[in-house]
Amino acid sequence: MSRHDQALGIRPEKSSSRAPTLVQAPPLLVANAGTLSDQHGLHRTLVDLASARYKSGGRFSYHFARGKLGIDPLFIDLLRLGEFPAHGRFLDLGCGQAVFASWLLAARQCFEVGTWPAGWAPPPIVESLHGLELMPSDVARAQAALADEPHVRIEQGDICHADFELVDVITIFDVLHYFGPEAQDDVLRRIRAALRPGGKLVARVGDAAGGLRFSLSRWVDQAVTFVRGHGFSPMYCRSVSEWAHALESLGFEVQTIRTEGGPPFANTMLIARLPLDGAHA
Repeated sequence: MSRHDQALGIRPEKSSSRAPTLVQAPPLLVANAGTLSDQHGLHRTLVDLASARYKSGGRFSYHFARGKLGIDPLFIDLLRLGEFPAHGRFLDLGCGQAVFASWLLAARQCFEVGTWPAGWAPPPIVESLHGLELMPSDVARAQAALADEPHVRIEQGDICHADFELVDVITIFDVLHYFGPEAQDDVLRRIRAALRPGGKLVARVGDAAGGLRFSLSRWVDQAVTFVRGHGFSPMYCRSVSEWAHALESLGFEVQTIRTEGGPPFANTMLIARLPLDGAHA
């Protein structure tokens, strides 16, 4: 493991049963991006680029984007790990105000002006990104921020009932635990059906076996859910090994990556890959 990996707090782990095998940014920000030489500087510039889209939507929209992208290590980790295809179609489930879409587009901007860490895979060219979000206020902020981006489409929809189109990558971050067990399994089955052969699901879940860190993350989730207008929603959590088993039973090859370096939560990334021939394992 490199010192950069240690600094980011990434520690790959095996699953329990299988070995892991945009609005145009202000020109000044892009110009500054070209002078950066370190990963921390890249992260700061990506936060600036991705959150700039939300300024027209008001203080909450802008500062939420800056806070989420700046504090949560998930986003920079996804780029460093290079888990996305060179280009492709994305479906982001429970996308909120679509900061992930803005982040991917900002990353591509940085890469195209020559600012990218040596050894990192290029960020993907987004052929299309469809975001689904239940909350109308989040959808409105996302649509306003990305109105001039022809490859991004954000819609209001209930993940438990919406149709999923055929795509290369599906992302679902910190959402699955809001559905009951049967709904969780149904969403996973429909995700599997919506992925092309060789496609990939990238999810983040709380590890119910995570002890105090999990209890803290669950309390924070409840507080954020209440503030955002959902009330106190019940949560249906599983251990990471249980999530991995559910995905493996659908034919995915699963890698788990515990993310550290941000808030002290029991958050774990699941990278679930389908075989190229699309066969069910």
